[in-house]
Amino acid sequence: MSVGALLFAVGVIIGAMGSHALANVLNEHQLASLATAVGYQLFNALGLLVVGLLMRTLPAARLRLVAWGLLLGIIFFSGGIYVMLAGAPRFLGYVTPLGGVLLILAWLALSIEIWRSGR
Repeated sequence: MSVGALLFAVGVIIGAMGSHALANVLNEHQLASLATAVGYQLFNALGLLVVGLLMRTLPAARLRLVAWGLLLGIIFFSGGIYVMLAGAPRFLGYVTPLGGVLLILAWLALSIEIWRSGR
């Protein structure tokens, strides 16, 4: 759960930087991309917190895979956008869709685990 909370804090920091310090540096499209990355980071960090709480009542072994999927999804999706906005080579942007796929798979896996538990 601490990783989810940390990712939440980092997302808030990046979001604040984007709306203040970077508002005059990035163009409108880049600011929209930053907002998308921050939004996905915050939403999925909240998901990590929920998974951490669910680990107290559901089998933790399979939920660890869900947590790793969410974590790697955030890193690849939001992180891919962040590094692109920071000027990284365009080819690094190819990790962004992989992050999206990981996020989808993690949420589907969570859905299956909750359904399996009968709760």
